[in-house]
Amino acid sequence: MTTVRNHPQQQPTSTSRRSIASTNGSASLSRVRYALATAVLVSSMQTGSVSAFSNYQQYSHKYCTSSRSSAATALIKGYISSNSSTCRHAVSMEIGSGNKSSKYRPNPVVVSAEAEALSHSATTMKLTPSYELFQLLSEDEGGEVPEQMEGNMRRDDQILKLGLGPDSLSGFRLVDNNKKIKIEKMLPDPFKLVESELKPFSDSISELVSSDQPILSMAAKHFFEKRHGKRFRPTIVQLVAKACAAAAPEMVVAEGNNVACPIEGEDDMDFDYSKIGSAACWTSSGASVIEMEGGVVTPENHQGSEVWRRQAQLGQIVEMIHVASLIHDDVLDEAETRRGGEAVHKLYSNKVAVLAGDYLLARASVLLARLENTAVVQIMATALESLVAGEIMQLKSPPESLLEMESYLRKSYYKTASLICYASRSTALLGGHAYGSNVATACEEFGFHLGLAYQIQDDILDFTAAASVLGKPALADMDLGLSTAPILYAAQEYPALRPLVMRRFKEKGDKQTALEHLYKSKTAMDKAKTLAMFHAQKAVDAILRLPQSEARDALIRLTNLVVTRKK
Repeated sequence: MTTVRNHPQQQPTSTSRRSIASTNGSASLSRVRYALATAVLVSSMQTGSVSAFSNYQQYSHKYCTSSRSSAATALIKGYISSNSSTCRHAVSMEIGSGNKSSKYRPNPVVVSAEAEALSHSATTMKLTPSYELFQLLSEDEGGEVPEQMEGNMRRDDQILKLGLGPDSLSGFRLVDNNKKIKIEKMLPDPFKLVESELKPFSDSISELVSSDQPILSMAAKHFFEKRHGKRFRPTIVQLVAKACAAAAPEMVVAEGNNVACPIEGEDDMDFDYSKIGSAACWTSSGASVIEMEGGVVTPENHQGSEVWRRQAQLGQIVEMIHVASLIHDDVLDEAETRRGGEAVHKLYSNKVAVLAGDYLLARASVLLARLENTAVVQIMATALESLVAGEIMQLKSPPESLLEMESYLRKSYYKTASLICYASRSTALLGGHAYGSNVATACEEFGFHLGLAYQIQDDILDFTAAASVLGKPALADMDLGLSTAPILYAAQEYPALRPLVMRRFKEKGDKQTALEHLYKSKTAMDKAKTLAMFHAQKAVDAILRLPQSEARDALIRLTNLVVTRKK
């Protein structure tokens, strides 16, 4: 893997720096999967401007031929020296052509390997589940650092900061700093930073889900008008969008056997970009065409731009998908409350709730297609599939796997982290960064670890916070027969708990016995908190690879909030 940056003797200006770089559960799930299929079909019909494997001639070639060929513009693509201005000597990375076909499909919880293989062509994105790209457990707990592959290959912690000033948060540690300083005083408030930007989108989201059917419309709007909370996921998307705007776009060059990919040293004018089109090259693509002066998003031109609007709309889409999953989950779990109020199916009926969730997914699918980036459509469709996979994994896991910490974390990834991490990577793509870039990889890794930290902390609060604080019943997971991190650590300490976990606390007295062992354990809750902090720190480490900005620093504060919150 080779990375080429600007000439060491050439010092970029402040401008050029930014340029380089109870209806039954099965029926409900079937409807979700039907909505997913509809999403992909609608997307394929409506999306046209950017494919999952884009033709670079559409956007990168114009920087070489533009009459406005300033140093800032040239540096987007070029390695400028005294005797060459060839754009092919780019800020580039070479992708190895090793065969990782076994990693190209999700864990076969829902879709079989055969079905997954049939759904791919030579140019489709082959997404590896994030838990195979990034670390699930610390080495102390037997975790391993995943091997390098497409999706996690570019994780350079300096390349995006070359030519910039020192990073005041370099090496920042959540655990060390919490004891010495108040993070709330040193870092920007993440919610206040984007509050004014999110407001018009938050206000309009209920209109986006309006229906001619009054009951369906009211049910779909319920969370958006009455129980909207802090808009955690749209806030993440908006902050990631602003943080990506401060990062230079990279040219990611893929090379493989018998593949027509750009070759380092070959002149842009002569290269036939239309020949690009194989699976070995898709990681170098996926970036949206940036239709603005200079062709690059910067902090100065980002807000109010078409790129900004599409990224904010992605935040709306993510919230719709999340709310739809909550409505369906509450039907499956027969939950009474959600966000401090009655669950939708209790206010209306199971049928109305299922239809409301389906309708939200359908609306999200249409809006997703209108982002006009098929790479983003594929990524977010995979997030939808992951939500269903998590629900099935929760319902159908074999008894032995219920004791495995990695199995618990994979389920948490499917149900919670997948939507956050895929939305974060998609945000980078909409901002003009290729799928395989350092920027996009850092965003997905950040979202992966943040999502897991959030879920683990949620599971801790299930045992430590009152129902009135949580806005949902306490000990809800145990009522559903689920074992989360605190119980699993207690079972490691007390083997007598293991049969109870494997039979999902179905016998009389099981839950009470499990609670007694958990509360007398001296290590279980602390280990769960350590696991949440492990993922929080990994999230911080990932986002620190981006250039320092107010938005990036706000994401660090948000990560700290996730593991220190009390509700």
